[in-house]
Amino acid sequence: MDPTTQQRIKTLIGSSPVLVFMKGNKLMPQCGFSNNVVQILHALGIAFETFDVLSDAEIRQGIKEFSEWPTIPQVYVNGEFLGGSDILIEMYNSGELREKLEVALAS
Repeated sequence: MDPTTQQRIKTLIGSSPVLVFMKGNKLMPQCGFSNNVVQILHALGIAFETFDVLSDAEIRQGIKEFSEWPTIPQVYVNGEFLGGSDILIEMYNSGELREKLEVALAS
């Protein structure tokens, strides 16, 4: 990945405590997996921002390389990659996601 794209990704990740790289946005998710993540974060009452990877092919490919994770959506909390849809569903169902987010956002 070129350094400009890498820096753009780092800037985006740093722009919000909780950032979701997804297809669409939190008001209009464009795929079921992205919608799952949005619904989970809404259910937990977590404030978050989104970046629509459909609007930027460089970021869409670059984020996969950056995180070494092949799929979208991708959730970052305080700059740390948390996971995608399946991981968030699993963490939500176990209660681990609420705990992790509360701790991360309290600090």
